[in-house]
Amino acid sequence: MEITQYTTELPLFEGIKKDEISSVLVCVGAYKKTFKKDNIIMAQVDNACLVTVLSGTIHMTMCDINGNHTLISVLYKGDFFGENSLCSNKFSDSISFYSETDCEVLFLPFAKVLNSCSAACEFHHRLIENAVKLMASKNIELVQKLEIISKKTLREKILTYLSIIANNSGSYFKTDMNRSDLADYLCADRSALSRELSKMKQDGLIDFDKNTFRLLKKNIN
Repeated sequence: MEITQYTTELPLFEGIKKDEISSVLVCVGAYKKTFKKDNIIMAQVDNACLVTVLSGTIHMTMCDINGNHTLISVLYKGDFFGENSLCSNKFSDSISFYSETDCEVLFLPFAKVLNSCSAACEFHHRLIENAVKLMASKNIELVQKLEIISKKTLREKILTYLSIIANNSGSYFKTDMNRSDLADYLCADRSALSRELSKMKQDGLIDFDKNTFRLLKKNIN
């Protein structure tokens, strides 16, 4: 399989030797697909798969009963999704994954990932361990998302979001999302977000230049 070059540095394959990755992909029946910008990623036939991003950017959105879409997460190379649709059709009906840019994704049939093959390959066990760890990390991210959007004011949402990133990256950091995506992620209007960021800068809470931010000392408890 000619996709080994993409997978050696992906978290899902951490700890698996480079020369074993082709065997992993064959073992679980993995296959690659490419998508143009603004295409739906998860088709009904692929609902029983874990999907790993090989290149490009994918948006995870939720659609409410009125047809309004909210950005839940932005996925980049190394991120994966699809595990939740395995447990609930209702969840998969309300959640969409679409290509924000041209992208390549790797589909791994979940049943073959979860169940070790008859050869009991060591690398297959490692794949299962990695998948479980990544699922746990994603659950933490969703809890953080709930923490952010539960705040009453836009300022509190922004500070919570930036503080979470700062805890992992230090007080000076660059965000992955542009203003439009960030506004959608915070369930806010883009103009309102831009105004609030400017006010927060004037109030000495933050400093920023485009997507690079710094939390100022007076904002740190």
